[in-house]
Amino acid sequence: MARFNRRTFLQSTSAAAGASLLLTGTKSSGAVLGANERIRIAIAGLNGRGRSHMDGWLGQNDVEIAYLVDPDQNVLDSAMKRLEDKSKGKFACRAVRDIREVLDDPNVDAVSVATPNHWHSLITIWAAQAGKHVYVEKPMSHDVAEGRVAVEAQKKYGVVIQHGTQSRSNAGIAGLHEAIQAGKFGRLKISYGYCCKPRGTIGTKKVTSSPNQLDWDLWRGPADVSEYHANYAHYNWHWFWKTGNGDLNNQGTHQLDIARWALDTDLTHPSRVMAIGGRFQWGDQGETPNTMFALAEYPNGQSVFFNVRNVNYSGYQRQVENEYYFEDGGRIVRNMYYPAGSDKGEKVSVPGGKVTPGGNWGAFIAACRAGDPSMANGTAPDAHNACVLGHLMNNSYRLGSSVPFNAKAGKFGDNADAAEHFDRLHSIMSDGVGIPKDGTEYTVGPWLTFDPQTERHTGEFADEANALLKDANRTGFEVPNPKAV
Repeated sequence: MARFNRRTFLQSTSAAAGASLLLTGTKSSGAVLGANERIRIAIAGLNGRGRSHMDGWLGQNDVEIAYLVDPDQNVLDSAMKRLEDKSKGKFACRAVRDIREVLDDPNVDAVSVATPNHWHSLITIWAAQAGKHVYVEKPMSHDVAEGRVAVEAQKKYGVVIQHGTQSRSNAGIAGLHEAIQAGKFGRLKISYGYCCKPRGTIGTKKVTSSPNQLDWDLWRGPADVSEYHANYAHYNWHWFWKTGNGDLNNQGTHQLDIARWALDTDLTHPSRVMAIGGRFQWGDQGETPNTMFALAEYPNGQSVFFNVRNVNYSGYQRQVENEYYFEDGGRIVRNMYYPAGSDKGEKVSVPGGKVTPGGNWGAFIAACRAGDPSMANGTAPDAHNACVLGHLMNNSYRLGSSVPFNAKAGKFGDNADAAEHFDRLHSIMSDGVGIPKDGTEYTVGPWLTFDPQTERHTGEFADEANALLKDANRTGFEVPNPKAV
């Protein structure tokens, strides 16, 4: 099948619609959907988050689910039945396996992307080229380079792109960050995110032929994988580098985005990153770490710390949250502000901040109707900056070397804050999980220097790190060059 491109789209739709063709929400047309005009949306990816997308769009006024898209026929059939039951058959929805059939339909206004990560950017780019708005699950990109292309596609075609980071619709978080940036608590030093939720081993699955109901070619799409095993479909693809991004840029994307959101507003990307961790205890087929401490330093001196901790044990403390540390020693932990030197906290109380109302689903629909990409709660540039932060941390880990499992394993230099927070994680893994010192190793990633302007690495390890900025793509599913989007 030929790769979708905007020129082909315009030629085919012009022939069908003639002079009446109007692409909504693009720079070329300048069109804006009316406040009460029905928006026809396609949902791509239906196993998991796609069902939440279905419920979200069903809850919006004058929104029609026009297509359901999935390469697995069983998943597609099940989703169609669910939609018919929930909507009582009021939509003439089509079920297709290939997203390109949707892009050829000029009556579709938006695409809702809930596929595996390796498809997120390419569908976003193709949809933008077709003049369609996009709601894309986190992370918007599977690698740094394709995220930049998605941003450039949004700029060029003027469509709305909203990232599936629901916290961007939370006026309370927005207000807290506005207060932090205004200096209410002093100058922010460290913005800290946690993705500590228990998970289990995925075991090892043998290479086999793909199931009959699964179109393996379409499932892979741009991902440069060849052999099928059952740990790919339909969830454990998260834990392989060619299809997923580990929990750091899975659940962690939410907390990474919140952490970066609190920094000074003129920042884009960090200037240095490093990570340390491992995949402990499970001994399975997965590649991504189940334990990680990572840090990123920004040009203005602010930092983001991040903690992934998935190995379950008796007494496990679940933490999917954010903390804020200030230069004067004050901190905000679980919505309590503790002044410097005090263990007595006071509840944080700040006015709500600026968000487009309606929650993440309603905000997207409002932005589409207004034809205003800036109304999205989680714009393409914001999404890119958050995803790049996670990609760079992961890439440091991927370039890491093995060192003995002990509290001194981290190479933090004179960063006492990093050493302190890593020591807390190490104590949990050693004393709580019971990881043995003998015969166990951490993977310690190098410090990677990054130029926020060029989005390229410089200095030591630059060649190795730059090679990880862009994944190889399969023929027919190539992510275009940003200048050719």
